[in-house]
This record gives sequence, C-alpha cells and structure tokens, in this order.
Amino acid sequence: MAIPYPHFIAADKAAMETGLLAPSSSSLSPPTVVLTQDELKKIAAYKAVEYVESGMVLGLGTGSTAKHAVDRIGELLRQGKLSNIVGIPTSKMTHEQAVSLGIPLSDLDSHPVVDLAIDGADEVDPDLNLVKGRGGSLLREKMVEGVCKKFVVIVDESKMVKYIGGSGLAMPVEVVPFCWKFTASRLQKLFEEAGCVAKLRTFGGKDEPFVTDNGNYIVDLYFKKSIGDLKVASDAILQLAGVVEHGMFLDMATTVIVAGKLGVTVKHKQ
Repeated sequence: MAIPYPHFIAADKAAMETGLLAPSSSSLSPPTVVLTQDELKKIAAYKAVEYVESGMVLGLGTGSTAKHAVDRIGELLRQGKLSNIVGIPTSKMTHEQAVSLGIPLSDLDSHPVVDLAIDGADEVDPDLNLVKGRGGSLLREKMVEGVCKKFVVIVDESKMVKYIGGSGLAMPVEVVPFCWKFTASRLQKLFEEAGCVAKLRTFGGKDEPFVTDNGNYIVDLYFKKSIGDLKVASDAILQLAGVVEHGMFLDMATTVIVAGKLGVTVKHKQ
C-alpha cells in the first residue's frame, strides 16, 4: 500500500525541508500534492537514504534519481547525522559528485563487500528485475551492485513495466568498439522473434558513438514484445564475443521504492 505524501513528509520531513511541500495552513485541509517527476525521484531517493547507517560501505549509483540520494548522503555527513561512510561510485560522474560533497571514496579492490547500494532504474518488472544503463554506466553499476548485501532501487511510477522491455525504450548492451556493427547485427538476430532493433548509441545527437567510462560502445536494443525467459536471454547475450555486459539486472534488487501520485510504495524481494 502506498504511503500518502502528507504522512510520509510528516514522518521524516525530508520533502518539507527541501521545499517540496509547504506546511498546511489547516490541519483539517491536507495540502494538495502536485509534484514533478524529478520531485518524485527526490522523495524516493530520500526514503532510500533512511536505510543508510554510519560505518557502512555504500555503492553510489549513477543517474538523475541516484544523484538525489548521493546529495542527501553528503548533506547528512555534513550535519553529523552520518559518519564513517565509505562510498564506491559507479561512474566518473558520481565520483566527481561525491568528491564535491566530501564523501570518502574507495573501490572494490579495497572493499570487495558492499553493505548497501542505492541506485535508480530505467524499468522495473513485477518480479523486481531491472533494466539499467540508459545513462551508460551499466558495467560499473553491475559490478558494485552485484556484491552488495542490500540493493535499494529508487524510481518514480513511470518506470514500472509489465515485462522487461515493456516501455519500448532501450535495453543497453555494452560492447567493445572492434567490429561493433557485427556484434549489433548478432544481437538483433538473437531477438528477431521479439521484433528487436539494435542501434548504436550516439553522443549529443551527433554521429559520434557514445563512449562509456570503460572506453566501450553501447548498442541499444528495442523490443516490440517480451523476450521470454530473462535468464536464457541473459546467457545468450553474454555468450556473444564482443559483448561486455548487458543492462538487465536480474534477481539483484532487494527493495524497490516507488514514488507515485498516491504516495511512496516500498516493494521487497520475495
């Protein structure tokens, strides 16, 4: 059941403190909540940070939603409400953000086990399987989030889908630049029964390929219908030479926090 926003905001005051809601002028008339998509992301992110405890090793996600969580962690550190936090960023962008906020950083070589990771997602299916990587950081995200004890995913309700690929938007695959057209062709053929179209991701609307933090390219797969068994699909993709990693995060999320028009819903892995 969704937690209504007035109750949620009164409980931890996160949205009130950041100006997302003004106090009600009357206890008999709760405020009308009209929030933008970014404000919904912010509320979900702040809710996720409630899972953070002092002394934790944290996986710091990448993207517009995760950015709010990283900002909040930095704020709580400055206020002295959190201490002895070690962050492991999942991208160069998040690394720069965390440094600017004074969050101590490390890597998986020094901290091979992560207590908690917080990140956004591009799609979430009913079984809490995810599509991630439309921001281009899927490899590092999967490396960090694959070794965390708890993985909290934060989304707004538009990211909920009936099946992976159901949004009609990209499911990214990171590939080596060498003969990328050949790899893209093989990926498209792999899912031809699902009406797959494979496209090289380009940068800024130009013809130049988008290059990941790892120096690779991304081939975006678009599906017209379900690709069926996700684990079978995952194995088939990873068996192709030239593929580095894909953006399906299967059986990895332990908690998904969804911010929607009616409030915040917290879903736990069964």
